[in-house]
Amino acid sequence: MIEINLVPDVKQEFIRAQKVRSQVITGAILVGIASVSIVAILAFYIFAVQTARNFIADQNIESSSKKLMEVEDLSKTLTIQNQLTKISSLNSSKKVDSRIFDLLSAIIPPAPNDAQISDLTIDSSTSTITINGQTQNSYAALEVFKKTIAGAKVKFTGGEDSTSGSQEVTLASSISTSNTSYGEDSSGKKVLRFTLSFVYADELFSPESKKLSIVVTTKGDATDSYLGVPKIIFANRATDITGDQ
Repeated sequence: MIEINLVPDVKQEFIRAQKVRSQVITGAILVGIASVSIVAILAFYIFAVQTARNFIADQNIESSSKKLMEVEDLSKTLTIQNQLTKISSLNSSKKVDSRIFDLLSAIIPPAPNDAQISDLTIDSSTSTITINGQTQNSYAALEVFKKTIAGAKVKFTGGEDSTSGSQEVTLASSISTSNTSYGEDSSGKKVLRFTLSFVYADELFSPESKKLSIVVTTKGDATDSYLGVPKIIFANRATDITGDQ
């Protein structure tokens, strides 16, 4: 069979172009429909699903808040829980104030220069110990008490320089006395009342100081005459003047 194409070449090109245009338009329409569908789905999720989820979450929060507020003494419970979380840190940093008894047993001189303590105050903010007391041997005993404190050392291990083994620091600085006056004790004996204060070394009550002890020294001289006589009256002998007189 013989077929004869009577359509000109220009007409055929036009027909193919129309087919291509139809395919492009169809594809664009399909892509547009798909895009609109995706946008519609996202809009539904955002404005419907998310709104519903937020509403449900708000309802759950409100319901839980009401149940929580109905708990008896809620504020006290929360305060206690907050304090419980700080117990460990507070316990590790608290001062070992009980060492004051070891300190007193070491620095109070023996009779007849012993001192009686009426009250004692530890001010940790200024690292100061203030002692109100009395002595029966008047000013001599008070002078012995001051020199004993001045010569005391704190011996310990650990601390900031924990690798150096045993360490030793001076116990007190800025030692001063005030409010000295005579009076009578409960037995009618004459006593000297006084207030003595000094700045103590931080290592004394530090929890980092281990195996702590108070060592009392008076620079090699512990005699009663040294302790009882003011140091200011002693001085090195003057040297001779050389040259013409």
